[in-house]
Amino acid sequence: MDWSLRTCGRRGHITYAPDETVLREKLHAETRVGEAWRCLRCGDFVLGEPVSSGPANQAPLVLRGRALRDAFVLRFLAVERGVRAVILGLAAYAIIKYAGSENSLRQFFDDKLPSAKPLAKAFGYDLDKSSLVNEIHRLLLIKPHTLHVLAWVLVGYAVIEAVEAVGLWLLKRWGEYFAVVATAIFLPYEIYEMFHKFSYFKFGAFLLNVAAVVYLLLSKRLFGLRGGYAAYEAMRHEESLLEVEEAAETDPGTPLSAHQLPAAQVPAAQIPAAQDDGVDA
Repeated sequence: MDWSLRTCGRRGHITYAPDETVLREKLHAETRVGEAWRCLRCGDFVLGEPVSSGPANQAPLVLRGRALRDAFVLRFLAVERGVRAVILGLAAYAIIKYAGSENSLRQFFDDKLPSAKPLAKAFGYDLDKSSLVNEIHRLLLIKPHTLHVLAWVLVGYAVIEAVEAVGLWLLKRWGEYFAVVATAIFLPYEIYEMFHKFSYFKFGAFLLNVAAVVYLLLSKRLFGLRGGYAAYEAMRHEESLLEVEEAAETDPGTPLSAHQLPAAQVPAAQIPAAQDDGVDA
């Protein structure tokens, strides 16, 4: 998948007119239907005025290529963390509401359970041996003080997940560190839970968390891995279209690729007849 074209199709192209003459010529082309400027994200020429202009060192650092793919993964993880935060918050709210009325709920459950047994038996289900019924009985016997402690633990966990979600969605460096540390801390508990009572849901959640930690550590070069932050920033700048063009200009021996030809040398057939913002997302 071409992540740059995909994003331009959804959000529109980003064109920039640098003040430096040589760079400006490389990003600009004159056509029979008007001028065109090269998109800093996807590299295509787009008809019309540039979105912005100014010195090259003030041009926006546009995510493109691998950086866009990484942003998609991070935001997928952010959504997953956000869903967790909502579920944990609702669970904490339900426990707090239940803690003040555990006697009435216990009485209601004990009164209604016998009348439900014949119906369950008709479907071949024995409520007396049901693990779900036994688990509900156990929860109904928990003291209100313990329930309040459990509710606050869930609230704290929900806050951690919410902070992870915000940091990852905004693509912040601190969010990546926070997500790795917070996720790694709970991995031993998840392993214990799987050995205590295995389920495919727990196993899937565990694999997702391990994959998220490994991905963030390696792709974002956290804690000094693979050159650390300096190497990560260098990689981002290497993918900047404007900086690639500027580097090629300062190094005369560097051959220009087809996408690095000055705009005046780009064949007219390669210039789109109209701005293409309709790429399927």
